[in-house]
Amino acid sequence: MTRPTADGKMSAFQPTDDQLQSTVEQRVLDSIEVRRSLLEGGVLGEVAAAARVVIDAARRRSTIFFIGNGGSSADAGHLAAELLGRFRIDREPLAALALADNTAAMTAIGNDYGYAEVFSRQLRGVSHPGDVLVGLSTSGNSPNMVRAFEVAPQLGVTSVALTGAGGGRLLRLADHCVRIPSEETARIQECQVLLGHTLCEIVEDAVFHSLVLT
Repeated sequence: MTRPTADGKMSAFQPTDDQLQSTVEQRVLDSIEVRRSLLEGGVLGEVAAAARVVIDAARRRSTIFFIGNGGSSADAGHLAAELLGRFRIDREPLAALALADNTAAMTAIGNDYGYAEVFSRQLRGVSHPGDVLVGLSTSGNSPNMVRAFEVAPQLGVTSVALTGAGGGRLLRLADHCVRIPSEETARIQECQVLLGHTLCEIVEDAVFHSLVLT
């Protein structure tokens, strides 16, 4: 195995099995620590509030739009698929779309109007009042995410943001902002998927099993 040196060149570093296992152990412990901290600081209350918004939209047959960049874009597509397809039970599909999955629209809008408009322009074109926008962003400051959250209230779209500890600009713009108590991208994204899966489970149960939330 090689790894880059300070000057960017590759070295012939060979980690031992103990070193590799130690790294794995430490990252698991890091993740556990952040996940435990989700139980503090009002995070659960924000997730519950976001869940109610999505449940109400799903019952109206409104659409849940998911957006994100990079790894968060893949996670957005993943969560949209859980609602559109199925999560745990066989049931009718729920209207859910990940806007970044439309490659032609993303590249055309990015080329013609700039990358900051790739989500907001799609939202303006296909959303309806009562829909919900769910954005996954570790920083909360990505210009295309910010622009989409700025446009959402003009369209009658309720917005939910899943961010890192600070929340960034989305903290102010989102109707509901779920802040993962970490500044490390990998840990934030891991918890976003955990909470995203939980959100999908709650929505599925509530819409198709008449679950009464307290």
